[in-house]
Amino acid sequence: MVGCRMASHNGQTIARVLARELANRNINIVSGMAIGIDKYAHLGALDSQIGKTIAVLGGSVADEEIYPYENYKVFERILETGGAVVSEYGLGSRPQRNHFPARNRIISGLSDKVIVIEAKKKSGSLITANWALEQGKDVFAVPGNILAKNSVGTNNLIKEGAYLFSNIEDIFCEKC
Repeated sequence: MVGCRMASHNGQTIARVLARELANRNINIVSGMAIGIDKYAHLGALDSQIGKTIAVLGGSVADEEIYPYENYKVFERILETGGAVVSEYGLGSRPQRNHFPARNRIISGLSDKVIVIEAKKKSGSLITANWALEQGKDVFAVPGNILAKNSVGTNNLIKEGAYLFSNIEDIFCEKC
């Protein structure tokens, strides 16, 4: 589950509720622990007593090197509840701009399906969706307000053939 960093309140709510509902069905949530949608996806999974969440980082997994540091409490809760925090970058590796597109391939690689909650016209979330398609995964997008910048990417994904995500049952559809 991915989405934009500057998420709307609506996007944050959708991510958290959807992640909790999926986790309550024992479906693990994979995201990138960035601010915005990623954080709320992890929090939703943590709200569940059943499912787990996996955070894929664009830098080191060392306590003092967690990025963004403002999500440190999320990092701690993920580990305390039996989730996982993973990275292909070693200790001492600071996050760099080019690490995040690479991280996105791991997010999609660990996932059976990718759900994009909100995405601008140019977005790392769209990179994740492209990796998922390249890996043969189904991509779902939450439709949004046609006037909202955070919905341009998701609405375009739907126009281009992504599955429209309008309720929890969509993820279990037979055609996907």
